[in-house]
Amino acid sequence: MADWGPVFVSVLLFALLSPGLLFQMPGRVRCVEFCRFQTSGVAILVHTILYFAIICVFTFTIKLHIWLG
Repeated sequence: MADWGPVFVSVLLFALLSPGLLFQMPGRVRCVEFCRFQTSGVAILVHTILYFAIICVFTFTIKLHIWLG
């Protein structure tokens, strides 16, 4: 049996935190822009830091486990 919790959280967060898909932080005009489909280097860096922080919270602090078997 394998632990699918971190894999599930990683894929879900990757889809949700892709810069420019749902939101972009920081945006080109405003602090947060929604559905612009345009990114910048700073937005990619901010989304990477958010992704890493949320992955750490879910895998180490909450210890989310999904067992399939």
